[in-house]
Amino acid sequence: MLGYLLERLAATRPEPGAETIGAAPSPGLALVKRALEAHPERSLGLERMARLAGCSRFHLVRAFRLAYRETPHRYQVRCRIEKAKALLARPGPSVTEVCFEVGFESLGSFSSLFKAMVGRSPSAYRARSLAQLSNPRLFIPHCYIYRFGLKLPPPARGHGAIPEKPAP
Repeated sequence: MLGYLLERLAATRPEPGAETIGAAPSPGLALVKRALEAHPERSLGLERMARLAGCSRFHLVRAFRLAYRETPHRYQVRCRIEKAKALLARPGPSVTEVCFEVGFESLGSFSSLFKAMVGRSPSAYRARSLAQLSNPRLFIPHCYIYRFGLKLPPPARGHGAIPEKPAP
């Protein structure tokens, strides 16, 4: 009887290393994720996140990676970068102020992580975002302007002037 039960138990368990990627998160993991999203600038710490999820630190990292395909730290960094993008897309605080506001302690690490994740430095991202706000026509492909007959304000300083759509 014991042999039969052990065989049934072995048949229901996945083989080692055959975990299901993207498994449904537990309520504790979802709580940790919401806490990281709500305040990405705060450093919760692995021990505190584990208590929040109701598991050990090691299990938290494994389960979080399995459910969300990244570690809690990496997820927090991504949330911080997303918040920084939103702050940099409008005029206001300097890049250094944004860096500290989103929870980074070093401008150098913020800049290098931002460039690695976004593809542009924070100052280049800000310059492009502000230019896009001031003159959206330069960032819309000409074929879309012609095709959809978009009525946009004329480009600033005469650059990129587009002739009106000819009448049929």
